[in-house]
Amino acid sequence: MKELGYDYVIVGGGSAGCVLAARLSENPAVRVLLLEAGGRDSNPYIHMPVGFAKMTAGPLTWGLKTAPQRHACGREIPYAQAKVIGGGSSINAEIYTRGHAADFDRWAGEEGAAGWSFKEVLPYFIRSEGNTILSGEMHGADGPLGVSNLPDPQPMSRAFVQACQEFGMPYNPDFNGRAQEGAGIYQTTIRNGRRCSAAVGYLRPAAKRSNLTVETGCLVRRILFQKARAIGVEFVRNGQLVTARAESEVLVTSGAIGSPKIMMLSGVGPADHLKKLGIEVVEDLPGVGENLNDHFGVDIVAELKGPTSLDKYNKWHWMLWAGLQYLLFKSGPVTSNVVEGGAFWYGDAGAAIPDLQFHFLAGAGAEAGVPTVPSGSGITLNSYTLRPKSRGSVRLASSDPAINPIVDPNFLAEPDDVRVSAEGVRISREIFAKPSLQKFIKRLHLPGDDVRTNAQFADYARRYGRTSYHPSGTCKMGIDAMAVVDPQLRVRGLDRIRICDSSTFPSLIGSNTNAAAIMVGEKATDLIRGNM
Repeated sequence: MKELGYDYVIVGGGSAGCVLAARLSENPAVRVLLLEAGGRDSNPYIHMPVGFAKMTAGPLTWGLKTAPQRHACGREIPYAQAKVIGGGSSINAEIYTRGHAADFDRWAGEEGAAGWSFKEVLPYFIRSEGNTILSGEMHGADGPLGVSNLPDPQPMSRAFVQACQEFGMPYNPDFNGRAQEGAGIYQTTIRNGRRCSAAVGYLRPAAKRSNLTVETGCLVRRILFQKARAIGVEFVRNGQLVTARAESEVLVTSGAIGSPKIMMLSGVGPADHLKKLGIEVVEDLPGVGENLNDHFGVDIVAELKGPTSLDKYNKWHWMLWAGLQYLLFKSGPVTSNVVEGGAFWYGDAGAAIPDLQFHFLAGAGAEAGVPTVPSGSGITLNSYTLRPKSRGSVRLASSDPAINPIVDPNFLAEPDDVRVSAEGVRISREIFAKPSLQKFIKRLHLPGDDVRTNAQFADYARRYGRTSYHPSGTCKMGIDAMAVVDPQLRVRGLDRIRICDSSTFPSLIGSNTNAAAIMVGEKATDLIRGNM
C-alpha cells in the first residue's frame, strides 16, 4: 500500500472542496491534497453554458435513483449528482441565487448554528463573488466566482418575465438584493461566455502551486482514525490502494449524498445501521444521513406555435449555425444557460417571505425526465416549495464503497409541501395564460385541460415532480442530539475532522444552493485557519 503525507486531505472536489483547496494552499507552508472520485472537467459541454441540458444524466453523474417515493406514486426518481471535478458547479444550470437573509438568520437564531446569520455569512458571499454588473454592500466584484448577466436572453424568457408582471409580480433585476420577490432574468456563474465553475474560478488559478495536489479518479474507501482522531484517508486510484496521511485535518466535502456515505463507511453514523453492515463503529452519531432536505420541482410544459424557443437548435443546420457563432464570437444560443428566467413568489398568501421559486426553461425536454412536445418546439416552467418540511435520509446499501447509497428524499411527506406545490402548478398555468406568453403558445402539453382543482394539481405534482438537485442537511450543523457538526464544522466526538459542504446546512435555504455551498467553503477556510 502506497502512503503519502499532507497537512490537509480534502475528500471531494465539488464546489466547497475546490474553494478549500484553493484557499488553504495560499499558504505555501501547507501541503494540501484534494481527492475527487470523478474525472477532470475536460468534457466541452461543461464549459459551454448551454451544455447543462446535456449533463443531467450520463457519465458526469453517479447514476443515482431515489428509493421508491411513498408520497409520489412510488416512483424511483432520477437523482443527478455530479461526478466530476467542480461537482455541481460543473454541471448545474449556473443560476446564482444565495437564499433569503431570513434563511441564515433562522440557522443562527433557531437551529443552533451560531455565527451563521446573514450578517455573518454575507462577507463570504461577497468574497467569493466576481460580479461583472453589480457591486456595493450586497455584492462582490473581485471574487474568483464569475457572475454575470446573460448578454441576450431568449425571446421566450423575456416574454416569461413580462407574463409574470401581467400576473402581478414586480420586475426584479437582482434576486440577491434587498428584495427577493418578483420576476426577472437570473444572474449566472458565467464569465466571458463560458461556465465559471468552482474548478475554473478557484482551482485552476491555484493549480500551479507546488503545495497543492489534485487527484481525480480516486474512490475513497474510508477515513482512517486512531481512536477518536482522524489521521488520514484510504482510497483507490488506478486499482491501487493508497493511504494519505493528514497531519492537521481531514476535510470532508463530498456533498449531501457523498459526505454521509463516506462518514458511515468510516464507522461514523447510526451504530445499529453500521453494525448490520459489519462496519466497526468509531462514533455513534445518529444524525449522519438523516435530515435529507431537497426541493421537489414540478414542471408544466407548453407546445409553441412556431420555432421560437431554443428547441429549434436541435436541428442540425441550426445547431451548426449556433456552434459557429459561439466559436467565432462567443455569442448566440450556446451562451444561454437554458434556465434563463425566474421568479420568487407566494404560494401561501400569508407568508412573510416568498415560499415558491420558479425556473423558466426556453425549451422542452432539456433535462432528464422532462417531456418533449410533439412539434419539437416548447417551453417549460418549473416551480417548487422553497422550505419544504419533508425530511428523508441517506443510508448505505452495502459496506462496499463502489455501491451507491440508498437515497430517500421522502418528497411530499408533509401536507404543507403538497399544498404549496399544488399552488405552484396553479400559478404556473396562470403565467402561461397571460398575453405575453399566450400569443406564442399553441397548447398546454402538461398538465392537460382536465387538471383544474387543487386536488388535481396535487395529484399532478405527485405524478410528475422531481428533484431540483438541491439536497442538503444530511450532516447538519447545530447543537441538538441529531447535529453531526458544531458551528465550527467539527464532527462531534471526533478530532481533526470537519465536514464543510451543503450537507451541513441545518435546513434548506430558499433558493438554488451552489452559491451557499461555496460560501460554506469560504467560511470554513477561516474557521480552519483560526481567523474567527
